Amino acid sequence: MFSKFLNLDKEKQDRIINAAIKEFAEKGYARASTNEIVKEAGISKGLLFHYFQNKKQLFLFVFDYCYELVVDEFYKKINLQETDFFIRMRQAIIVKMEMLSTYPDIFKFIQEVFMEESAEIKVEFDKKKSELTHINIEKAYEGIDYSKFRDDVDLTKIIKMISWTFEKMSDEAIEKAKLSPTHEIDYQKVQAEAEEYFEVMIKCFYK
Repeated sequence: MFSKFLNLDKEKQDRIINAAIKEFAEKGYARASTNEIVKEAGISKGLLFHYFQNKKQLFLFVFDYCYELVVDEFYKKINLQETDFFIRMRQAIIVKMEMLSTYPDIFKFIQEVFMEESAEIKVEFDKKKSELTHINIEKAYEGIDYSKFRDDVDLTKIIKMISWTFEKMSDEAIEKAKLSPTHEIDYQKVQAEAEEYFEVMIKCFYK
């Protein structure tokens, strides 16, 4: 679908992608302007729509590009040889915090996607986000030593409870960000709150 764009030289691809990330991150999908994107990228609007049929197609491409970049980088940094469940989860948070400082615009864009309310893309993106979350939870838990958990509890239910807890934390952080003028998430606060939950869960669920 995007073969024309992918045949461009890397420098031109990067200019278009970076311009789109910046515009979508700052304004969200509905308010983002393709006029601003082409101005920032230094190309004509006709050329942009030669590569992407419309704004929605561009948005979909940029989301997939950013998500794949972040996930690939995440799994390069995290130690999947670590089998302790909570150490692995702590690592995941630390890696994400490091990546936030390395790719602030990309994370801001992905954050905006998760807050997106535009009817034009909401259903499609809600489904995509659900599928991606499920895939990455499975990969993040791969190789975990579940023998450390207590024998007198239902492990499946515990893992669900832990996942739901952190999903709810994420949802609350996003809802708070929606209400702020800058849409900024206080990741340091989220990390501190997660650490408090880790301590409680280790005491409750480990032997």
